Amino acid sequence: MGEDRKQPDAAAGERPASAVGALRIGITGHTDLGGRTLQLVAEALRGYLRRLRGTPFDRSPLIGVSCLAPGTDCVFADLVLRLGGRLEVILPSADYFESQVADRYELVFDDLLRRAGSVRTAGWAEAGPRAYAAANDLMLDSVDRLVAVWNGVASHELGGTSHVVREARARRIPVTVIWPEGSRRG
Repeated sequence: MGEDRKQPDAAAGERPASAVGALRIGITGHTDLGGRTLQLVAEALRGYLRRLRGTPFDRSPLIGVSCLAPGTDCVFADLVLRLGGRLEVILPSADYFESQVADRYELVFDDLLRRAGSVRTAGWAEAGPRAYAAANDLMLDSVDRLVAVWNGVASHELGGTSHVVREARARRIPVTVIWPEGSRRG
């Protein structure tokens, strides 16, 4: 990562300090969403986060936990920050920027990374399914609930959206699935 990017400030497995009583929401979702679908997803995520304000969580500080994958993760991270919440980032690997971000969504990634309250890595040197699964496990270890932007199609892809949803449900973490009408992958 370049000099101007925020460097990880917590080791793998270390939960960042957060506000007492904070509502910690993790995100998972498809990364191959087109422009119209991303608009639909952004509207649905904004509505979901705003609806939380009329619940017992109304006075709880909002903390979004994201791996900053392209698409869903970045939309969620930006919304959390725009709504006055705090963003915690878990990068899957040391080479995540170079191998997965550079030239694809560098400006968005850099902006969100700079605005994040904390950044940590999952401890893997190279990006790949095992690194994604490790980052997702760290995220699930640190959240109260999970939002999944998911079309509901089961997959056995390690570290993918379906895998994260299965893991969250196995841990009894409440999962809200968002897949707006008209959404498409690809």
